[in-house]
Amino acid sequence: MRGVTGRLMLLDTASLYFRAYFGVPESVKAPDGTPVNAVRGLLDFIDRLVRDHRPGHLVACMDADWRPAWRVELIPSYKAHRVAEEHESGPDEEEVPDTLSPQVPVIESVLDAVGIARVGVAGYEADDVIGTFTARTKGPVDIVTGDRDLYQLVDDARGVRVLYPVRGVGTLQITDEAVLREKYGVDGSGYADLALLRGDPSDGLPGVPGIGEKTAARLLAEFGDLAGIMAAVDDPKSGLTPSQRGRLDGARPYLAVAPKVVRVAADVPLPDVDTTLPRTPRDPAAAEELAARWGLGGSLRRLLDTLGA
Repeated sequence: MRGVTGRLMLLDTASLYFRAYFGVPESVKAPDGTPVNAVRGLLDFIDRLVRDHRPGHLVACMDADWRPAWRVELIPSYKAHRVAEEHESGPDEEEVPDTLSPQVPVIESVLDAVGIARVGVAGYEADDVIGTFTARTKGPVDIVTGDRDLYQLVDDARGVRVLYPVRGVGTLQITDEAVLREKYGVDGSGYADLALLRGDPSDGLPGVPGIGEKTAARLLAEFGDLAGIMAAVDDPKSGLTPSQRGRLDGARPYLAVAPKVVRVAADVPLPDVDTTLPRTPRDPAAAEELAARWGLGGSLRRLLDTLGA
């Protein structure tokens, strides 16, 4: 990772191309009839993000492993319901719509031709790549994602915020600590503890039975963090109700491993990449060929014009 000056924008790329796929009609096709709705939608997303927010640096963060074995070893149910096919060696195959899967390599090729840094690291999710870039960057960071898990990285003191798409990317919820406190009763550093206590069915995280979001927020407000809550479980004079104490005590095995699963990694071995927002395509010939082959037309042209402006 090379020196970053100015605002860094990190894209949770899979989150955004899934949204593009479901937000742009499948009737948007290449000349040969192949759907390219996710490709064109993602290019339009990036164009709008660059125009509206003008980052100095941009990284498309990828899921090299969407369900890392080290997380599954700790919590076997982690994303288990989204497995399409298990593999003894290498990552399990995620359930992805049939007409989206062929578009992912096209997205990767277009990003490479344009010159937008694209980073995925074996054994890690895009969230972990985002977490590590954020930890290593001194300046402000905008994280663009439809995944609330990354709220844990929000940090007003460092200028780290999450741009959460509400409708497309034309309407973004700019999530800072004030938004988190208003909606969830916690700040960025407390969000991971909130998430692991309440659980998350979409990720196969069971949470603590009987401890919902509001109760989790109240416990964190009273005892500070997960460690403080568990200390209260061991303290008969603490303000926990008998039922809360029993539920938390019974969930000790889960709570011992959940933090490592829920918290994004900050120590991913990132490659040395130039994150500078490109002004011109890295490979103009490839960009032109991809535009013609896949019918990317206005979407790619608008992005290149925005980058060059």
